[in-house]
Amino acid sequence: MNDGTFSEEQTQYLQGFAVGSGITRASISLPTFSQTLGLPAGVGKKGDEASSSPDAIHHAAQDRFLAAGKKLCAEEQAKRKLHGLDIWDEMLNHARDGRFPKGTDVFLFKFLGMFYVAPSQDAFMCRLRLPGGIVNSHQLHGIAELAREYGGGYADMTTRANLQIRQIGAKHAPDVVMGLYDLGIINRGAGADNIRNITASPTAGIDPQELIDTRPLARRMHHYILHRRELHGLPRKFNIAFDGGGSISALEDTNDIGFVVVRVEEGQEVPAGVYFRMILGGITGHKDFARDTGLLLREEECVEVAAAAVRVFIEYGDRTDRKKARLKYLLDQWGLAKFVEETEKKLSKKLTRFPAEKCKSSRAINKHAHIGVHAQKQAEKSYIGVIAPVGRLTVDQMHGVAEIAQRYGSGTIRLTVWQNLLISDISDEDVPAVQIEIKKLGLNWSATSIRAGLVACTGSAGCKYASADTKRHALALADHLESRIKLDCPINIHLTGCHHSCAQHFIGDIGMLATKVAVGEEMLEGYHVYVGGGYAHQQAIGRELYRDVLASDLPGQLEKMLRSYLDNRRDEAEPFNDFVRRHSTQSLKDFFDNKKVNS
Repeated sequence: MNDGTFSEEQTQYLQGFAVGSGITRASISLPTFSQTLGLPAGVGKKGDEASSSPDAIHHAAQDRFLAAGKKLCAEEQAKRKLHGLDIWDEMLNHARDGRFPKGTDVFLFKFLGMFYVAPSQDAFMCRLRLPGGIVNSHQLHGIAELAREYGGGYADMTTRANLQIRQIGAKHAPDVVMGLYDLGIINRGAGADNIRNITASPTAGIDPQELIDTRPLARRMHHYILHRRELHGLPRKFNIAFDGGGSISALEDTNDIGFVVVRVEEGQEVPAGVYFRMILGGITGHKDFARDTGLLLREEECVEVAAAAVRVFIEYGDRTDRKKARLKYLLDQWGLAKFVEETEKKLSKKLTRFPAEKCKSSRAINKHAHIGVHAQKQAEKSYIGVIAPVGRLTVDQMHGVAEIAQRYGSGTIRLTVWQNLLISDISDEDVPAVQIEIKKLGLNWSATSIRAGLVACTGSAGCKYASADTKRHALALADHLESRIKLDCPINIHLTGCHHSCAQHFIGDIGMLATKVAVGEEMLEGYHVYVGGGYAHQQAIGRELYRDVLASDLPGQLEKMLRSYLDNRRDEAEPFNDFVRRHSTQSLKDFFDNKKVNS
């Protein structure tokens, strides 16, 4: 055909051939040929049609790296062949055959929230999306039944105020996803190279000191992402948090994008009122907190500005080296000023710059307000912070918490980044009854227990990257310490299994990073120990105190540390973090190593 066109029969044949063969833009050199094929959006297309495709921004970014003679990493190559949100049919096929995914399909299944976690478990883990960490009693009952019917009979609370269902069989991945959708829980993009669960102040709307209720912002951001395909398939994962100034931090300074509420008083260059400052590049596993951009944003600007910033990251984030593909590294390369300028280009407007020192915050972080009984701003109402052992809830406990929330509260359960939950809107007269009901479930609400500040990632029992069984070790640690030491000041202890730092060991009062320790010819589980980490107004990266402590020696080592702290602090009111921060590393070792404990 000299005119360059094809018959309908030929076109249909070539469409099937092209899609089945995984033809991409990079492999087609003739625009008229690719346009005639009518390929799926963003594949093999040029011109206006390609530029209007939701996937075009990603293909263009990949093309820039290819044009520079670089090689896309395996995950980028996989996304180039099939967008992760289009993996549903493959998931159905695998379920029908009782097969788990292999190769890059393991990565693509994560776009629908399904993680094949072999070799730790020959099973799926399903990660949910609960914007702002809020789940209602009906949903929690439903999650419990999904965990009972298709999972291991439990769910884990995460450090993004979220839930995970584990031990899901090969045949049941679609059942769980459909069951969640039926509950109104849409977990698209819950894993892989996407924007993860949107976090917000856990006491939003009930905190007496907050400046703004961040629940609407978290909800709008959540739905903005779900309804825009181009915001999936980023260079790497991405975290966004909104903090409204309440007593419990949203840990916004550990996020890629954080919004921090402030107040501007009368007499300034901008109208008086409540605003947000945008901070960028937090990733404490890489020893970096988010940095202030100098921007002052109105509440109604936050979602669109966040989306514009994400689009800049999509275009310019590294697609070749996974270790350098987080926002932090683009900021290190460009600087904040250039990134903000590129964000403004996406918005086609200039954003307001305003000095941070001219803003005021009512902030008074209470590190342990996520545990115990606390008054709400609503008259004669309280919320109770509930502890589950290392963040794990059994099916019966989930049903029990849902029933308590429905019977005594508003039916609202709030998850926190500390792997625990809050039951809100309880009448003050009902608090004693609720405390009894919580205890009946095998849960606790005491802020001075070791378990109150204990955070542990999944560990080697459910994650292939982990070097130690963190949850088991955390429970053993709590059993040992609580039987020997009575704390009068709460303490945060974080155990993380690998360099990904899901349990954020660098910001704990005591943080532990799992490792393998050589003992003779064996490699045993152990930890590096850090002290003095913090966040918000106590922001600090923990410093290493000990290396290669065997997991079996860890309880005794921490007992010595805590006993020495209790014996040598200035007074009974001095927190552990204040104590370690006023001493050098060597002085701390002298204190701790000379402390004898009973075996």
